[in-house]
Amino acid sequence: MEIPRPDKKIIDQFMSLSTATISDALDRFGIRGGCEGILPVVPGAKMAGPAVTLRYVPVGQLKGTVGDYIDDVLAGDVIVLDNNGRTDCTVWGDILTMVAKRKGVSGTVIDGVCRDVPYILKEQYPIFTRSRFMMTGKDRVMVDAMNVTVSIGKTQVRPGDIMIGDDTGVVVVPGERAAEVLVVALEIERAENEIEEAVRSGLSLREARVKFSYHSLQTKK
Repeated sequence: MEIPRPDKKIIDQFMSLSTATISDALDRFGIRGGCEGILPVVPGAKMAGPAVTLRYVPVGQLKGTVGDYIDDVLAGDVIVLDNNGRTDCTVWGDILTMVAKRKGVSGTVIDGVCRDVPYILKEQYPIFTRSRFMMTGKDRVMVDAMNVTVSIGKTQVRPGDIMIGDDTGVVVVPGERAAEVLVVALEIERAENEIEEAVRSGLSLREARVKFSYHSLQTKK
């Protein structure tokens, strides 16, 4: 299945914004975007790109693979792995990190855990997870489906949705709403920058917030 991939200029602009600003923009549209409990492994690492999604299930009589999908992922994509929040076995380690880094993958998001953290830190590869744990997912979980709708941190992610990650966490922008969400996010960023500048120039915080409509920036309209 070929996933929709937005214009690189849109991705680059989302990359320049914080997840907090993008979340506020999504609130304007009444869209839940934050992935609860999903946090960065590498401090300072950022990512932005279209989601390539995978759903994992426990193995049964059939014991499928956990990682061969990566050959089909393109540079700039974000790999999104729904392991149902499991923390007892991993679906990501050093080999996948190496391949993803060499392919130019933007990052990885896991509703679950990763391992081989020293290598991830060495490569400064952007990966966002619930935690880390050393036990392999082989013979414990298997890929059930690729490029289907998944759940990450109680938030829906579909193939082609834009995933943005920074030190605060991960936010999801529905692919078909990307352009309009970006316009609002840039508006919010400008207003907050103007508030900061006004306060530095001597205005009180209360006055600056009123002047630039701070309290309604993210209010649904």
